[in-house]
Amino acid sequence: MQHPPSLGRRQLLVAGGALGLAAAAGPLLTSPARATSKAPSCVRITDLGPGIQQFALMSALQVGDTVYIGSRNLEPTRVLAFHLPTRKVVAQTVLGTGHSIQALAVDSTGRYLYAGILTKGDEGKPNLFRWDLTAPDKPAVGVGRTEDRDIRDLAVAPDGTVYAVGGIPGKAPALWMYDPGTGKVTELGIPDPKATLARAVAATDTTVFFGAGSVLSGGDGASKASLYAFDRASGTFGDVTPPEMEKDPSLRDLLVSGDRLVVSTSGSTEPAKLAVMDLADLSSYSVTTTTGKVVKNLTANGDSICFATDTGLHSYSTETEVISPVGFDGDLGEIWGLDVAGGTLTVVSGYGFVGEIDLATGRAVVTDLGEAGAPVVAQTTMGIAADHRYAYVGGNNGIARHDLRTGKVVNLRAPGEAKDAEVLGGVLYTGQYSSQGMWTYDPAKGGQPHQLAAFPSEQNRPLDVCYDPVSELLLVGVQSDTEGGGSLWTYAPKTGEKAAYINPVDGTQLVRAVATRDGVAYLGGDNPTPQGPRGTLVAFDPVARKELWRIDLPATLTTGVAAMAVRGRHLYGLTRKGGFFVVDLTVRRVIHTADHRAVCPGFASMVTSRGVVYGVSDTTLFRFDHKTFAISTVVAEINGAWYSGPHVNADNRGRLYTMRGRHLVRVEDRPVN
Repeated sequence: MQHPPSLGRRQLLVAGGALGLAAAAGPLLTSPARATSKAPSCVRITDLGPGIQQFALMSALQVGDTVYIGSRNLEPTRVLAFHLPTRKVVAQTVLGTGHSIQALAVDSTGRYLYAGILTKGDEGKPNLFRWDLTAPDKPAVGVGRTEDRDIRDLAVAPDGTVYAVGGIPGKAPALWMYDPGTGKVTELGIPDPKATLARAVAATDTTVFFGAGSVLSGGDGASKASLYAFDRASGTFGDVTPPEMEKDPSLRDLLVSGDRLVVSTSGSTEPAKLAVMDLADLSSYSVTTTTGKVVKNLTANGDSICFATDTGLHSYSTETEVISPVGFDGDLGEIWGLDVAGGTLTVVSGYGFVGEIDLATGRAVVTDLGEAGAPVVAQTTMGIAADHRYAYVGGNNGIARHDLRTGKVVNLRAPGEAKDAEVLGGVLYTGQYSSQGMWTYDPAKGGQPHQLAAFPSEQNRPLDVCYDPVSELLLVGVQSDTEGGGSLWTYAPKTGEKAAYINPVDGTQLVRAVATRDGVAYLGGDNPTPQGPRGTLVAFDPVARKELWRIDLPATLTTGVAAMAVRGRHLYGLTRKGGFFVVDLTVRRVIHTADHRAVCPGFASMVTSRGVVYGVSDTTLFRFDHKTFAISTVVAEINGAWYSGPHVNADNRGRLYTMRGRHLVRVEDRPVN
């Protein structure tokens, strides 16, 4: 939701006690939590402008002399046409549904470009679109809808039949077919009932290859990498997964190159792998272990296969079975497009640029897409952190630095996503998804953010970052998407010492929230699977490196922990469905619960500022009374445009920072006691 036009940049909105009283008096809560704080307050809101603006992207495909690029977390979704000879954006089409475009494919004639979208929820609209490249001034049209909601990859067979794979939470992914002759979308079956996602598909005249695995929602019996061959004539699946790849969490990419099928994986506890299979005899293949965590964007270059990893570009010789680096002087970040034509390797970076590398000379030309005509707009956001001078907002492959004195905004480059962050002594510390560990940025030194500390790659999704002033440790709660469970990371900014504690809650509960008091870290457990325990709280001593005690939340709080904060002897927490609890840390038991789904229907974030515990949901910024634990609204209908859950952070002067629509706002709240 965008800001109303009447709320201009850096405009102050001052409300007296009426705001707090009106919020308290309204029917906000369902039983048993009808009591609200009646203390009036003065709330001052400063609009700091769009949180982060860029042309974020998630897919790219070269057709002739034009690269087609799909947007990411932008509204509306769109595909751009970047013309290589002129290095300009020459056309675009708006799809208008979903949030990102991960899948692009073109038919054998080069006329029709197909795009598949990702969406937060089933909108009941097409998720498969077709753009006629001979008439780029005409918009792409929705041609079909797969019931798996998210399309992660597309392939077009030589006869024009389109195949799609993807997934939807809680359901094994199917193989889908779109017949352009009849206009029908058909489900062809679920080859791997234990998979949680399918990310790769390729097609020949006779066979469709389906690559799946649980790179998201791993653990709890979910399958690892799987590769199936679907016989187009008989309509049957056969498992053709190379055994050497079965330990990896997911099949990441597929490429049909002549008489070979090239297969790659996402790694976890082991590095990612690359296989080359004989299409005439799939039992004949070679497998090579890479040095990366993921191998993707496969493209053929004669007898070589070029590909991207998290460490850069590489080339694999099918004759010698040797992997060699492809040189590039600079940082390519997260790569979403890779194609070879006429001796030039075209790279599309998540940093928002197109790189053209001459493979013979190594010379490269980089074109910023914003400068080339791509729309630079506000995207949905990740983590937030602030001090008195700068506020930071995380996006895809970037962090926006807002100068709170001048209003100037600078986009910094950081691969992946800054899921959460803290500022200590003017220095920014982030938890970077996926498998990027912790990163840091010091504005006094300039330059770009850089990696501070690496952690086990399977512990890939940092969720909550906080600082303990007693132990002088940064504490990070983490989820393992591929293996299940999670971890606690610790990092000492003064010494550089780090540690990772795997599954400190148990083997199924990740650490979604971390709070601290007197040198003790309090870990909030959450289990995203339908089975097993959830909502366990663990008190952990990060210096002694041991658990002190644990308790389970009452059964009435049916979901795991979403957020926590400490005030005095009380640990406040919210669950993923608005359940509220307070733990007295001196007696180690839950002393208060309430149902706050009316203002907190899903994920939440919490922070303590000026002695008050605040929380933010997708809809509302609110506070808790420290005597009665009653809730009251600070800003109603704040409706932050979050990608992976809301955040609220406080600077070193106690002012709050969060999102209102796609704008960053500073909130100064002065409850009157």
